[in-house]
Formats: sequence, C-alpha cells, structure tokens
Amino acid sequence: MITRLVLALLLGGMVAIPLQAAAEEASKPLEFGIVPQQSASRLAEEWAPLLAEISRRSGVALTFRTATSIPVFEERLGRGEFDLAYMNPYHYVVFHGAAGYRAFAKEQGRKIKGILVVRKDSTYRKLADLTGQTVVFPAPAAFAASILPQAEFGRLQIPIEAKFVASHDSVYRAVASGLQEAGGGIQRTLEACPPEIRNELRVLSETPAYTPHALASHPRVPQEVVAKVLAAMESLSGDETGRRLLAPLAFKGIAAAQDREWNDIRALDIHLLKRYGRQ
Repeated sequence: MITRLVLALLLGGMVAIPLQAAAEEASKPLEFGIVPQQSASRLAEEWAPLLAEISRRSGVALTFRTATSIPVFEERLGRGEFDLAYMNPYHYVVFHGAAGYRAFAKEQGRKIKGILVVRKDSTYRKLADLTGQTVVFPAPAAFAASILPQAEFGRLQIPIEAKFVASHDSVYRAVASGLQEAGGGIQRTLEACPPEIRNELRVLSETPAYTPHALASHPRVPQEVVAKVLAAMESLSGDETGRRLLAPLAFKGIAAAQDREWNDIRALDIHLLKRYGRQ
C-alpha cells in the first residue's frame, strides 16, 4: 500500500516538473527582432549594446534578432516569432492584424519621410529628371524608403524602373558608387550610414511625413514585462550612457506610443502584403 508520505512525494514530483519548466521558460531572454534596413553585422553593432543596456535597466533579458532580408523578416513577423520587434509603420499595421503585435513605443520627436538620394555631383535636380531611369529601393514593402517614393513618382506620372536590393545601406552604397542613378531611403538610416558613403550623397526630394517605426510586443509577452522595457527605453535620453547608445541609431530618444497613432498609415489603404490576411 502506498503511504501518504510516498503519495505526497509522488504528487510533489509530478507538480515540480511543470513548475520547473515554467520557471525556465520565464527566465528565457525575449527575442527582439529588428527590421533589416542595414546589414545584420551593422544592426548588431548598433542595437546589441543598446538592448543590453535596456536589459540591465529593466531586469528583462533581451536578445538581438534580425533576418537576412526584409521579406524574411516579414515571414518571421507573420509567424509571431519575435517577442518584441522594431518594424516599419506599414509592417506594424499588417502584423498588428495578422499576428497581434501591439505598439508600445516609437522614436521620440520624429515623423518618418521617404527620401530620394542621388550622388552629390549628380546633375539631377528634380524628380522629373529621373524619367525612364532605374531607381533602387530596399524592398517592395519598405514603407518610407520604397512605398512612399514610388507613390510620389506615380502621383507626378514620372515613369521609372524600380529595382529592389537587400537593405537601405545597399541603396546608399549603389548610388554613392555610381552603380545606380538614385535610390530610396529615410533620413535616419542616411544619417547613420558611414561618412564616406553619406558624404557622397545628396537628398533630391522628400515625401510627406508619417508616424515612424513601431516598437511592438507579441500578445504572449505579459504587459508588466512590456512596461518594464518601456520604462527603461524612456530613461535612455536622460543620461550620458543612454544618449551614447542611442547615437548610432540617430535616435533622440524613445517615447511611449499607442496603436491609434498608426491610423495615418491605415488611411493610406496599402495592400502589398495581402497574404498575411486582414490588414
């Protein structure tokens, strides 16, 4: 006959296993996905130290993650692979609906605009000068760097040939080296690009301004955890260490945000990523 003591030990063992597994799950670092506007090595160089400091301040362990390209990043967002993510405004609208991501923060004090860059010594002075030329963009669904500039060409009825490359950095390098006549980007990534490339470029035009990239959490991340991460992010602009880590991203700071702030993107009624369902 099983004694009460043995039964208690057996039951205790049965309970201890899932409790231990739950504790281990809770202690796992959260995967923080960063949209690959630049090369993975460059993103890691800029974001990993910042995420380490946010981890230290919040007590929430964060691990840097990205993808080999923007389309692959979209697939990973669609599967809800990232616990937290930094994504472009259009991605946010799509993957809020498709995977439940909810914005909690954004870059402080900046609206996002698309820009068209040309070589500094180029003779191009207006968009119409690019009629019939090949213009490079990071990816079809790169909101400010691809969608907005192409919309401007369309609005002005200027025919161009669009070509897509791997990242914002790829665009800037191609134009600076003279391999391409013009390319799409955003001011932040242009400011963050190496001086030897940036100094060879000139901004030809800008698009209208919209709500910037979202910092968003997957529904599985508890709100109290998100609140700790947000508080740490908001504190960064208040001291020298935080400002030094924000500088490579050309961020002045990070501020709290709510889902409705991206309604300006929803109003554009863009449907490039229909495969991910209702947008």
